[in-house]
Amino acid sequence: MTVADHVHARRLRRLAVIGGVGVGGTAPIVVQSMTNTDTEDVFTTSMQVAQLARAGSELVRITVNTREAAAAVPKIRERLAQMNVEVPLIGDFHFNGHKLLSESPECAEALAKLRINPGNVGKGARRDEQFAQLIEIACRYDKPIRIGVNWGSLDQALLARVMDENAKRPVPKDATEIMREAMVTSAVESAAQAERLGLAGDRIVLSCKVSGVQDLIAIYRELAARSDYPLHLGLTEAGMGSKGIVASTAALGVLLQEGIGDTIRVSLTPEPNGDRTREVIVAQEILQTMGLRAFTPLVAACPGCGRTTSTVFQELAQDIQTYVRVRMPEWRLARVGVENMTLAVMGCVVNGPGESKHASIGISLPGTGEAPVAPVYVDGERVVTLRGENIAAEFRDIVEAYVARKYPERPNP
Repeated sequence: MTVADHVHARRLRRLAVIGGVGVGGTAPIVVQSMTNTDTEDVFTTSMQVAQLARAGSELVRITVNTREAAAAVPKIRERLAQMNVEVPLIGDFHFNGHKLLSESPECAEALAKLRINPGNVGKGARRDEQFAQLIEIACRYDKPIRIGVNWGSLDQALLARVMDENAKRPVPKDATEIMREAMVTSAVESAAQAERLGLAGDRIVLSCKVSGVQDLIAIYRELAARSDYPLHLGLTEAGMGSKGIVASTAALGVLLQEGIGDTIRVSLTPEPNGDRTREVIVAQEILQTMGLRAFTPLVAACPGCGRTTSTVFQELAQDIQTYVRVRMPEWRLARVGVENMTLAVMGCVVNGPGESKHASIGISLPGTGEAPVAPVYVDGERVVTLRGENIAAEFRDIVEAYVARKYPERPNP
């Protein structure tokens, strides 16, 4: 599927607008993240939201689980405004969302979207009553809702119903298939119920999150076939480090290639006191390496081999990657199109010059036994050969000069 095919497939989704950000239809796929701070702590939560937004998160979700957390939301919104951070905030509600939003209208007003889980809004007759309360609040304050089903908190009454129906089939489905069917049914039926209660269809986003790659792919294919709401995509409890990144990429990559997914979140478990923005960077890199969006210049670098026993090219690749990430916020504000720039840092003469010629700017460092020179290519042409101890600084200067020359200044708003 080409990028054009992907856009055509997504065109079937409705378009929802969340705090000025389009979700669905032909709008760009949106990167979302979530804080892991105590929302009652206004300062810490505001700072993490700002970090996520500045890293490129276009929507940020925060937990709202207590009266104190609900009271903190408008204060967080106010503090973010003072920091010139306008990212839309999504309130994540479980169990008591109907009470918190009823008691704190300021919280409802400050949020750009509400996320509710049909599996824990209430049990029995209370379930429909409390779900209706949430929908009424969303209508009153004109807030879109994400109906987010999670396999760890699936509506047990609905699951029992689906299991009973399955038992009557001539050839019953297995337990995995029933779980998948119940999740999709929960999302689709809850959305239909929300519309009957008065919420417009273009104010609804759906998600069905599981932690298994094949389960997620199967569920979202069915969800996309059975509804036309925008779909929030993510592998829940993906895990830590490389496992979480690989699992999320495997699942999301397949679905995105099929035109499924309108917002994405990569749910990485951070290292203790680790950087929460990692999940934003991974989500951006998934979209950018697939050619679906561009966020920041990509750096191609060779993996190294017996020809590259020196660590110089590795150090330079890391230096440039970090440099680009640091400079990108300022470049994005000042220059148009700089996110499409490509860089190459190569380690020897085998593929170095050729790969460098394909990048906007590329450098081919000397491999083991090669002459101690580093030719630099700009838009396919060799422009200079660097030598000595200051190659990294000189290469950064070339990148800065290229950005200033190649990309026009962004008009003042």
